[in-house]
Amino acid sequence: QVQLVESGGGSVQAGGSLRLSCAASRRIRFIHHVAWFRRTPGNEREAITGFYPASGLTYYADSVKGRFTVSRDNTKLYLQMNSLKPEDTAMYYCAAVLASTGRNWNDPSGYTAWGQGTQVTVSS
Repeated sequence: QVQLVESGGGSVQAGGSLRLSCAASRRIRFIHHVAWFRRTPGNEREAITGFYPASGLTYYADSVKGRFTVSRDNTKLYLQMNSLKPEDTAMYYCAAVLASTGRNWNDPSGYTAWGQGTQVTVSS
């Protein structure tokens, strides 16, 4: 199993930037794929990016494409968020799974490990 801990959330004005971190208890390269999800104040959950360490394949939701970027080091996954908008306000979670489940990266049921979340608030 793998444990995940997010950090880096905060409050920013629209147009600002934040970088979220997801610290994993295992090396990222031993994780099959990881993702960032967010849950809005309206309680909607959205998959925003998925990353496959072995191949480097990365997916982005249309809502964040061109503004958010995923990167990693040995034990952390990062989410660089630029040009933030008020609608980006949400609790952000990272999720991971150690082996393929056959599910798409944006399917939350395909993940077995979740962090506790970090809050991002963007004011207009």
